[in-house]
Amino acid sequence: METKTLLLIILLAIGALQGIVYGIILWRTNTIHKLANRFLATILFFFSYRLLVEILYFFGLGRYDTWYYFLLEFNWIYGTLIYFFALSYTNPTFRLRNKDCIHFLPVAIEILWSFFIKAQNFYWDGTRESLSWLGYWGYVVWNHFPTMYVISGALIVFYGSKALRILKNPPEILGYRLIEANIVWIRRVVLVLVVFSVLFTLFTIIHYLFFDYAFNFYGYPIFIAMAIITYWLGIEGFSRRHTIAFKRVDIPSDKEMEQLDSIAKKISQKMQEEQLFKNQELTVRLLSEAIDTKSYLVTKTFALVFKTKFTDYVNELRFEELKTLLSHPENEKFTLLSLAFEAGFNSKASFNRTVQRITGKSSKHLKNN
Repeated sequence: METKTLLLIILLAIGALQGIVYGIILWRTNTIHKLANRFLATILFFFSYRLLVEILYFFGLGRYDTWYYFLLEFNWIYGTLIYFFALSYTNPTFRLRNKDCIHFLPVAIEILWSFFIKAQNFYWDGTRESLSWLGYWGYVVWNHFPTMYVISGALIVFYGSKALRILKNPPEILGYRLIEANIVWIRRVVLVLVVFSVLFTLFTIIHYLFFDYAFNFYGYPIFIAMAIITYWLGIEGFSRRHTIAFKRVDIPSDKEMEQLDSIAKKISQKMQEEQLFKNQELTVRLLSEAIDTKSYLVTKTFALVFKTKFTDYVNELRFEELKTLLSHPENEKFTLLSLAFEAGFNSKASFNRTVQRITGKSSKHLKNN
């Protein structure tokens, strides 16, 4: 065996072992994210399985010998696992339901189709006539075209996009408050897997169209990258297995909500009539005094009724006031920052952050638009 082949086998084996060990640890980790950890562990198990299958190929096993009929492809399950991993991590009440089984249909089809294609070897006698039309063309499409890899890539991109949308706009769960900083690593994991899948699919198509599978493309860069990702994914999941993405919050009673709704109306009325937001020194305490309400109730009102932070609420009102000021022709002679200060912003940094958060663009584009 060549030295480079031996080194490759060792690298793949390390990645597979890492995936199995960390997968077991994640599976047994019992936190509020128990289900999410198990989805991540399952991804690691399937990655490890794929690496072990490739190692068998290097030893001449699993292609056309007895092992060939037992080793299956599970390329179409990754997208589903990525999606449920993100969904369950952002929703502590998530549970798999019967209707969720539809998302596992692709891998069920892949397994059945793999069995069907392998079964054609029992009828093959070297002639095309020995196989049925479906058996012959199924074998050709499955083994001589990059069908399974293209479909796998499409599924991962589809489900990865759904996962990223969930991470961008997580569902609001009664009794829980999401800690945004604690889901950043989830977004990183999804992005890495999606990018790897896209590159894998593109390289596979290029390899098929221009090289006709003429060199051992899969045995080197693709599976080296897969081993590295498995190794990294295991460490990422292991180091954050106890990270909690949610903070429990008290659920107010109907009577408490009525009180908070009344406070919210007072706040809105004061802001509109007296334009308190223009006060650059405005704080929760000053606002509480203005409406004769305890500060903790005002803070609770912003969290449960307005569903935002006090500073974000006030800065949004200042931003709307700034837009009004910009619409007046007589204000064209003033700088944007001076108008922002007139609207109530107390610093350039606060103003820039607000504009970026609301519009998605920097403040320099604001006056022109």
